[in-house]
Amino acid sequence: MAYVDAGVPANLTNDRGDSLVMLAAYHGHADAVRALLARGAEADRVNDRGQTPLAGAVFKGETEVIKALLEGGADPSAGTPSAVDTARMFGRTELLELFGAR
Repeated sequence: MAYVDAGVPANLTNDRGDSLVMLAAYHGHADAVRALLARGAEADRVNDRGQTPLAGAVFKGETEVIKALLEGGADPSAGTPSAVDTARMFGRTELLELFGAR
């Protein structure tokens, strides 16, 4: 977080539109996700493929990251496919309950 604290934008993206939150979420770094969100990063920023960090975390099975993103205001219905759609695709009924989806 030193780079972000020194002025690197919390919503910085790579050439595919993956934000720092997306990269941290996809690689299972829940503490980094929390720290980025606390510094103003967007929880639902979609990449160039329309994917959100939450859907990526569902795909990877990163439960702690999912909780961190939800605590940070992530919307389970945002993105394509959404986190809800991804949970349905992989039969993650416990996440559908967590998201309040059927």
